[in-house]
Amino acid sequence: MESRIRLGLIGYGEVGKIFSASLKAQPGVAAVGAWDLKFARADTRAAERAHAAAAGVQAHDSAAALCAASALVISAVTASSTLAVAEEAARHIRPGTLFLDLNSASPGTKRQCAALIDGAGALYVEAGVITSVPPCGIRVPMLLGGAQAAALAARLNGWGMDARAVSEQLGVASAIKMCRSVMIKGLEALVVESYAAARAYGVEEHVLPTLQETFPSIDWAAQGAYFFQRVAQHGQRRAEEMRESARTVREAGFEPLMTTAIADKQQWVAEQARAGVFHGVDQGARWQDWADALLRARAA
Repeated sequence: MESRIRLGLIGYGEVGKIFSASLKAQPGVAAVGAWDLKFARADTRAAERAHAAAAGVQAHDSAAALCAASALVISAVTASSTLAVAEEAARHIRPGTLFLDLNSASPGTKRQCAALIDGAGALYVEAGVITSVPPCGIRVPMLLGGAQAAALAARLNGWGMDARAVSEQLGVASAIKMCRSVMIKGLEALVVESYAAARAYGVEEHVLPTLQETFPSIDWAAQGAYFFQRVAQHGQRRAEEMRESARTVREAGFEPLMTTAIADKQQWVAEQARAGVFHGVDQGARWQDWADALLRARAA
């Protein structure tokens, strides 16, 4: 790969905006471009293109245009779009281009994506992003897999990122990510359900101290507030990720009973958010405020 390269992000959502803003300032990056379906939609086109322009990011008119301009393509979309993006990119990507797949998808889905990208003569690298991108930014811990993983990790780390190659075998990095996600998103779903029910019964002052006693290293009130906020804001994305986690469990030969339930709970919270249930609840609100919003909706 050349010393200064042009990057292209497919997906200009929360992750795409954070990555593009930070990466365009790196000395080894010549330019950063992006493509997102929101660039073409009538209701979002003006605002999203204006954001990109203000950030110094070129808003491309299509995935084909982005692939033509980029030596490194980064896919940062929702889990359900992972394979569709790889299919689209494979039709346009130039031979020798690196394709970094940040998306939360099962090992099987990542292997399907790799077959498409590698089949087009490009070089596929999977990533397992281990925790939420905010507030870490580009320093978010990231595990890479594939034949080009070690070389790309060295380049990314030179740009201030935290990337580690874990295997030349595809599927290992995503398996680590998705198995961990069952626990993390499961805890989120459990907290939302447990805390809201405790609030409904008026027993939260008894429940939380027992959690604190059993797991003293966790601030259960603060963690609860964070979990409520993240699920209310990103429940749809988390539900899609959990469906890929369920696929991961199924690929391992187990029935994903728990993981499917987690996806359903995350989806339910996303639907509450879309219905306006959390309107007026500040991002930094206490967990009680989020739970009370759910209780008011239940009583309505």
